[in-house]
Amino acid sequence: MAAVMEARPGATEKLVKDGKVSIYQPEQEGLIFPELPTFTSHAAHRQHLKERLVGACRAFAQQGFDYGFAGHLTVRDPENPGLYWTNPMAIHFSQVKVSNLICADHEGRVVEGNHAINRAGFVLHAAVHEMHQDIVAMCHAHTVYGTAFAALGKKLEPVTQDAAAFFEDHVVIGDEAGQVAVEVKAGHKVANAFTGVKAAIHQNHGLLTASRHSIESAAFWFIALERCCQQQLLIDATGITPRLVTPERARYSREHVGSEYIGWLHFQTIWNDLVASQPDMFD
Repeated sequence: MAAVMEARPGATEKLVKDGKVSIYQPEQEGLIFPELPTFTSHAAHRQHLKERLVGACRAFAQQGFDYGFAGHLTVRDPENPGLYWTNPMAIHFSQVKVSNLICADHEGRVVEGNHAINRAGFVLHAAVHEMHQDIVAMCHAHTVYGTAFAALGKKLEPVTQDAAAFFEDHVVIGDEAGQVAVEVKAGHKVANAFTGVKAAIHQNHGLLTASRHSIESAAFWFIALERCCQQQLLIDATGITPRLVTPERARYSREHVGSEYIGWLHFQTIWNDLVASQPDMFD
């Protein structure tokens, strides 16, 4: 155990020295590997964010996260931080495209786009974006396993390496559990919970993720959280007490496979598939 704890600072120091943010970045030069984008204008940055927001919506469609008009994804505008882009009301995730995205302010007023905004999405996401200026993206959907697990009112246990990515990095929100979030005060209570964590389980409601890095990271960690809820429910159904990952090992795994950057990196595989298979998302 001591050896593990001693190894972590050394690995982190080496990453900083090498100018890296993750151990997964290759040391050998000249290899193909995803690179974080840079922009020369707000317009170019905005176009990038809108395309990735659409990609996140399409990824949610692939995962079967649709449930009527429920579900909303947002990303903060790079030039006007008081505005955010989101998917249009009552449009299936698979039909979201750059041309039908809407831009809204923190009061829920649509300032660009033709579609209405989802009231619940405005209440929850606008409150989080307004309270936490460092949060750039947020995701929520009514998923099967996440919603079921949320009824238990408990945190995920570190039962797997995957689940360790959320160890000490998610919360359970019990306020107004099960009451549809259409009142502004409900959004404020959710926003209060998103201090220093990337995910929340809203009791009797479902999952939410937020990112201080990118919409890609928020989307991937939502997909991962749903998967972890499924794993936890399957394990619980056996009636056998699982062997948990120790806190030290869970923190070590979270550091290396649970960061915002790793979420972004994971999403690149999804993005590449979407670009090849769904070119209409750029319409």
